[in-house]
Amino acid sequence: MTAPETRDPIIEIRDVVKQFHVGDGDVTILKNVSLEIGSGEFVAIVGPSGSGKSTLLNMITGIDRPSAGEVVVLGKPIHTLSENQLARWRGEHVGIIFQFFQLLPALTLLKNVILPMDLAGKYKPRERRTRALQLLEMVGLADQAHKLPGMVSGGQQQRAAIVRALANDPPLLVADEPTGNLDQEAAHRIFDLFHQLVADGKAMVVVTHDKDLAHTLPRQVEIADGQIVADHRQEI
Repeated sequence: MTAPETRDPIIEIRDVVKQFHVGDGDVTILKNVSLEIGSGEFVAIVGPSGSGKSTLLNMITGIDRPSAGEVVVLGKPIHTLSENQLARWRGEHVGIIFQFFQLLPALTLLKNVILPMDLAGKYKPRERRTRALQLLEMVGLADQAHKLPGMVSGGQQQRAAIVRALANDPPLLVADEPTGNLDQEAAHRIFDLFHQLVADGKAMVVVTHDKDLAHTLPRQVEIADGQIVADHRQEI
């Protein structure tokens, strides 16, 4: 399959193989996958359970390393970085949004959003609280800022998780089944927010099982049995 041409790629996955050792042998999850994603693109990765979607996403973030092949993100060959280098790079350049929110339950929404800035040393300390409040206000959560995650709804937790991913103003956002625990109305609100972030200049890659939501995106990459089997672009 020949992938559509991508201008100014910020993600370049080249002949990536990923194997995991299971029992007495190896299981190959990704099989010579190559993919380019450009700046300002909004891409859905779709496919059946166990097809390799999340593993592909983990290549992009450096959470997993390829067994073979290269992963270049924002011009950096991240497969060559040490764990400490990866952590620093990821904190500055990539915002990750998880299905189960991953908010720290003992911290308020405000402190959850401030934390990535503290860890990365981004912005002056006195600016971090102001920025976090501005981000929460952007998604309608300013009045919930001082509540713990367990005190707000799932949709509100996911919105807080999204602005936490935006805390350090990364150029790339990735999301793994970000609406899997939300009802349909909340899921559509989350995707509306994603569309706005892309319109503002972010690149976004999202793994989703929701075909209806995937079809609202300008590009869908379909993976099956560890291989990319389709790569569609459409006008939105």
